[in-house]
Amino acid sequence: MDFIRIAYAVAGRHATITMRRPEKRNALDDDMIRELIGAFTSAARDPAVKTVTLKGEGPAFCAGADLDSLRRIAKSDLEENRADSSRLAHLYKFIYELRKPVIAVVGGPALAGGCGLTCVCDFVLASQEHAAFGYPEVHIGFIPAVVLVFLVKRIGEGRARELALRGNTITADEACALGLVTCVVPHSTLETSAAQLAEELAEQNSGASMALIKETLARLHGMNFHDGLDFAANMNATARMTQDCKQGVDAFLAKKKVTW
Repeated sequence: MDFIRIAYAVAGRHATITMRRPEKRNALDDDMIRELIGAFTSAARDPAVKTVTLKGEGPAFCAGADLDSLRRIAKSDLEENRADSSRLAHLYKFIYELRKPVIAVVGGPALAGGCGLTCVCDFVLASQEHAAFGYPEVHIGFIPAVVLVFLVKRIGEGRARELALRGNTITADEACALGLVTCVVPHSTLETSAAQLAEELAEQNSGASMALIKETLARLHGMNFHDGLDFAANMNATARMTQDCKQGVDAFLAKKKVTW
């Protein structure tokens, strides 16, 4: 797949996806969404890729929906608007369920749908000086409907209500306190910190284990207590039978370092 809105690169066991619309603050339009889905699909299918990093080119991470595109589609009928919304929902769901760790590197504002992108990533590293987060849709008569599904899962309904209803922008430190951000680092070390985290995940962790953990977390949502426990027991049994588990246990008992 040829990319125009983004850049996709693989180095070693790590894939990097960079949104490249700095003149539009990396706003999400149909082409950007389509290309992001294509890039994450490539990373998912590549057995050599163990981690994925998502970042934005220029001063912003992602400003959310492209308002010019939103204004055009708003003039269409309900079915066309529903199809457009479903494409965005598919992107979020695909990233959230990807069976490989995804690291968001937020070097600038991540707002509205851009903040939604961070919610579906496993790790969010934010620049202390430049990153900002928020859902300002309410200020323009819109709502963060699709992203609320994932925001509630990440930080809880009470805090999600406050962010969505106030529409205020918060700092990286405030976002970290809410649980929206994994860690805040000086801007000068943001890229290095992300690379170190990706390498840590690749070197120290079983790929099969991380995939099963992500599958378990994604599928537990919506299950009642008994169904969830039964599903978890099945996943436990499945993990025991993987080659990674057998190799890891053997190495631990033999006091040897396992190479992942």
